[in-house]
Amino acid sequence: MPRLLLIIAGSYLLGSIPFGYVLVRIVRGEDVRLTGSGNIGATNVSRKSPALGVLTFFLDALKGSASVALAYFLSGLAGLGPTPYRLMAVGALCAIVGHVFPVWLRFRGGKGVATGLGSFLLIAPTAALAAAAIFAIVVLAFRFVSLASIFAVAAFPWLVWLLHLYGGDWLVLLFVALCSALILGKHHENIRRLVAGTEHRFGSTKQ
Repeated sequence: MPRLLLIIAGSYLLGSIPFGYVLVRIVRGEDVRLTGSGNIGATNVSRKSPALGVLTFFLDALKGSASVALAYFLSGLAGLGPTPYRLMAVGALCAIVGHVFPVWLRFRGGKGVATGLGSFLLIAPTAALAAAAIFAIVVLAFRFVSLASIFAVAAFPWLVWLLHLYGGDWLVLLFVALCSALILGKHHENIRRLVAGTEHRFGSTKQ
């Protein structure tokens, strides 16, 4: 139980590091939440600086991977075997929750796509790469990052299930589905704009 609490707390705190907000604040002296979509994620940061957007994506993914690695390490100390999928999935979920609801920014964070990708690259790499491919195809076809994210995230639990990448543990699959549901839920405004035809396309200079 103490290790489970460490995984939950550690993964949440890692996930809640607001890299996009911090980078824009340090480099440009601005609050990224006051422009564009108001999001602290890579897409909105890239409107300020493409280089900072790429760095934000990398760091947000890295904190997801670090959270899962922490869960793997602590579960190993507990003698739970070489593939403790359940606790690793808990780490992934808590990292995404931390990114979406960061304690440092009054629980108003990003959407969790990059953090989710970084998390599941360690748990279900084949499914994560397949979801990334879906993302790239949709972006190239329609030039909507939000639409690509929605398609990739919605497909991810099905990919994990179809490829049997959940260690045969249905609770792991449930955690994966919860991660996807949380990320999709954070895209509700994008979905509304897509339906209304007012969503910004990738590469657009409009804010």
